[in-house]
Amino acid sequence: MREGIHPDYVESTVKCSCGESFTTRSTKSELHVELCSKCHPFYTGTQKLVDSGGRVQRFADKFGASAANVLEREAAEREARQKAHEEAALLAREARAAKEAEKASKAAKFETATASAEGATDAVGDAAPAEEAPAESTPAEESAE
Repeated sequence: MREGIHPDYVESTVKCSCGESFTTRSTKSELHVELCSKCHPFYTGTQKLVDSGGRVQRFADKFGASAANVLEREAAEREARQKAHEEAALLAREARAAKEAEKASKAAKFETATASAEGATDAVGDAAPAEEAPAESTPAEESAE
């Protein structure tokens, strides 16, 4: 802290209009207040709601049912979100089923193509017999020659 720029923090006496006084610390040596904890209605328990001209009742009449309306609206929104979630889940399941069906179809086409290709090679093998390679001569045959 820099010296010389801060006010002195001294012990001060607080005096209330009800006659109560107590000491605390402040930058002023004496304070005068209108209300203290001994006379304030909130602290003494004597606080009362003053309804001037039925204002509280008019407010309740105007907005009192709004709490029920808010609850109904939130329930409707929650139901709409649930319905949208269920529809999205159904669409996702249908998309997965279609994808699986497409995979199965591709696999079936591949197997069919593979089977027909194997059949074609068998047919080619039956139509033209492969030439037999000349057998190697055994040592006994070579000596006979």
